[in-house]
Amino acid sequence: MGIVKIDEGLHEEIRRASTVMCRSINAQAEFWMKIGMLAEANPTLSFSDIIKMQLDAAQAPSADAAVA
Repeated sequence: MGIVKIDEGLHEEIRRASTVMCRSINAQAEFWMKIGMLAEANPTLSFSDIIKMQLDAAQAPSADAAVA
């Protein structure tokens, strides 16, 4: 674990998003970093594709499976 220095404006965006998404500020920042890393590594995938890929990797049911 370490300390990451980020811009105050970005920190405020993370704080607002964390409130909406019911995550801690750290968990929201970690989520954005992970999704950003995966998006850079997989530039042809959409956000939905990346989330589905992560759900599949965790063997968690996707939203599509819950609806069916």
